[in-house]
Amino acid sequence: MPLSRRLTAEFTGTALLLAAIVGSGIMGEALSRGNAAVALLANAAATAGALYALIVILAPISGAHFNPAVTVVAHLHGDLSRRDAVAYIVVQTVAAIAGVLLAHAMFDLPLLQAGTHVRTGASQWLSEAVATFGLILTIVLGVRHRPAAVPALVASYIFAAYWFTASTSFANPAVTLARALTATFAGIRPEDVAAFVAAQAVGTFVAIKTVGFLRPAHA
Repeated sequence: MPLSRRLTAEFTGTALLLAAIVGSGIMGEALSRGNAAVALLANAAATAGALYALIVILAPISGAHFNPAVTVVAHLHGDLSRRDAVAYIVVQTVAAIAGVLLAHAMFDLPLLQAGTHVRTGASQWLSEAVATFGLILTIVLGVRHRPAAVPALVASYIFAAYWFTASTSFANPAVTLARALTATFAGIRPEDVAAFVAAQAVGTFVAIKTVGFLRPAHA
């Protein structure tokens, strides 16, 4: 598949994913009348549903990474060249920001905002490491053992991780950066982004090592 088509698929999928995350957060908060649990349930369900659909339709074109952590793992496993991996990550980041702006536009909000939701501290960082670890483990082992089930596996894991992690499972550096540009339900303060991304990197590294132990290259 030509790189241009793969990058278009990554842009489209990542932008729509962010529009779903931020848009459902806005809608959920507006309709829940202050009930944070209902708002989070709506946010998690919409995100999981969008992920499932986007992976099914775009995985045959680009692999449906939508996540720099997933792209890095694909490169390390030899599925993507360094040049293509860098291009994927740049496009994912730009698309994530575009998706946030799209969500703002759909709800008639100011396009440019700064996140105000405080997400910092050891529990938040641990949550992001765990969320990313589980996501990478789900994808890599799912691809090896049940490739047809990967869309459902990823959607199910993310839905669950919204609820069992204190951070509500960003698990994606591009998503984290983009969500610093919204002051809505799904946002994060810009000053909290770097620590989240570092925690996600740790989770990715541990997942790679764990997969290597569970499924050695010669197995």
